[in-house]
Amino acid sequence: MKAIIITRPGDESVLELQDRPTPTPLTGQVLIQVRAAGVNRSDIHQRQGGYGTDPAGQIPGLEVAGTVVECGADVSRWQIGDAVCALINGGGYAEYVAVDARHCLPVPASLSFVEAASLPETVLTVWSTVFQWGQLSAGQNFLVHGGSSGIGVTAIQLTKALGARAYATAGSDEKCAACEQLGAVQCINYKTEDFEKVLADVGIHVILDMVGGDYTNKNLRLLATDGRLMFINAMQGADSPFHIPTLMQKRITVSGSMLKPRDADFKAALTAEVEEQVWPLVATGQLKPVVYQTLPLVEAAQAQTLMAAGNHIGKLMLRLD
Repeated sequence: MKAIIITRPGDESVLELQDRPTPTPLTGQVLIQVRAAGVNRSDIHQRQGGYGTDPAGQIPGLEVAGTVVECGADVSRWQIGDAVCALINGGGYAEYVAVDARHCLPVPASLSFVEAASLPETVLTVWSTVFQWGQLSAGQNFLVHGGSSGIGVTAIQLTKALGARAYATAGSDEKCAACEQLGAVQCINYKTEDFEKVLADVGIHVILDMVGGDYTNKNLRLLATDGRLMFINAMQGADSPFHIPTLMQKRITVSGSMLKPRDADFKAALTAEVEEQVWPLVATGQLKPVVYQTLPLVEAAQAQTLMAAGNHIGKLMLRLD
């Protein structure tokens, strides 16, 4: 099969299209012929060697959609020919990938493979972090930084669909307009306004932050009593001193999560809950994929360049014809 290989840690130029053996599904796995794959910042972090291991020889890619072409032993739900999308631990930039059958979701009838492949990583991350761990509920106020990112557009739509109020920050008026069109009550252009001042009187119950740095104390001051600050990245600074008395006075919970290293059983339970709670929202159009641009697999390096530039709204995708 054809696959994009990380030849060594480095910039986009280290990505090469190579031939690799087609995987064989193990017990409990299905083999998917990949039709589309999502591009995520985690792929760039992996390519750069950011996970503490040498990525040479690895195939990036955390989410795919395609057709089941082979089933391993003990797989009962899926059959050859089924259209599925899935969260995976890597290997998505390839023509085939073997996946834990429990981590697959049916491709909704209304979606293309590209649209379906744009959902698993963002939906499972948002559901586990904001709704399971962060316990956002109807009637509460929610703030997401990076509102125009893949995570952001998913979080805004799910928040609105489930009866909470979404606020967001983004880096341009165009991005802010997109966030508000998706359901945000208000989106603040952080380059021209201080989001803390704009939202000072709102009372935020849950914040999803991928920025870190000097955002941390602003977030703490914005949170209501018993508020929850959830980190999924720290793009502007991993070390964030914060004012401990503020946490104590407001009883704030500060936490975070990384979905990629969670074990297979956790991901299976999460996938099942997403299918039950979120997939009906896709069917009714309350959660819509937001795909910014789709490139062929051979242009994976260009897709990662676009991701790093940060000018996109929604998801960047790879297609395999």
